[in-house]
Amino acid sequence: MPEHVVIIGSGPAGHTAAVYTARASLQPVLFEGFSVGGIPGGQLMTTTEVENYPGFPEGIQGPELMEAFRKQSARFGTRLFTEDVATVDLSRRPFSVASAQRQLTTRALIIATGATAKRLDLPGEPRLWNKGISACAVCDGALPVFRGKALVVVGGGDSAAEESTYLTKFASKVYLVHRRDTLRASKIMQERVLKHPKIEVLWNSVVTDVLGDDVVAAVRLKQLTTNGERELPCGGLFYAIGFTPNTALFAGQVAMDKDGYLVTTPGSTSTSVPGVFACGDVQDKKYRQAITAAGSGCMAAMDCERWLAEHGAER
Repeated sequence: MPEHVVIIGSGPAGHTAAVYTARASLQPVLFEGFSVGGIPGGQLMTTTEVENYPGFPEGIQGPELMEAFRKQSARFGTRLFTEDVATVDLSRRPFSVASAQRQLTTRALIIATGATAKRLDLPGEPRLWNKGISACAVCDGALPVFRGKALVVVGGGDSAAEESTYLTKFASKVYLVHRRDTLRASKIMQERVLKHPKIEVLWNSVVTDVLGDDVVAAVRLKQLTTNGERELPCGGLFYAIGFTPNTALFAGQVAMDKDGYLVTTPGSTSTSVPGVFACGDVQDKKYRQAITAAGSGCMAAMDCERWLAEHGAER
């Protein structure tokens, strides 16, 4: 017999979908191993202090929060497989989902595979990630480690402009490092950056390394027009160079936008394939927060439950 629903992804979206579908007696299966880097639990597993998730007034460590999500999923009977999904076949019903260890069929599928922040792969990056390096200013910019310090943002689009402006609330100064001589951001965002007294744009420049022992202390910059290099003291480095949605499994099977994000029907989590739903960062390029991912996981579960009921699935 096919499963009622299989969920791929173990971040806030996937586990919220599991909790809701389990409480709806759909007996969900969740593959939690799908990740870039092999760590179940999504991006919060590489995050230290989480201060903006409701219900934790003193903050909570990212891995601790995800362990609580996992325990709640299991409490309601979700079957958890810590395995990477290797193949998905949506061309026939029931759908097929396979890992190296098992192959399942399912009437419905919820995709919650998330997105991965692009990195610069600097020599000092592995040592200092989450010790002054972040890919989300809104998530981390207000942390005490960044307050009152000079901060560096890398990028040139709207995200870089927005994050630079946001960080001025906490930083003593913000340096926006861009490899070209003009920003790609929209005109209004460019004006906000260029007119802000706390923001300095470093044109035709790239970051070649991040320096510090236990926390970010400086970045090494290369000026592309002169090839000159220098060290810039700072207390934090923020990447605003985009995200890569984890959608390779579904290429050619589910509609995606030009950036590879899954396309959902406005006002729902339904994808181009009936019975397939998407939630979290795999379909959200705008908000990318744990709380919005969890909310969309709830939506996907409810959409899935209604779809199964309308199509006569037995429980």
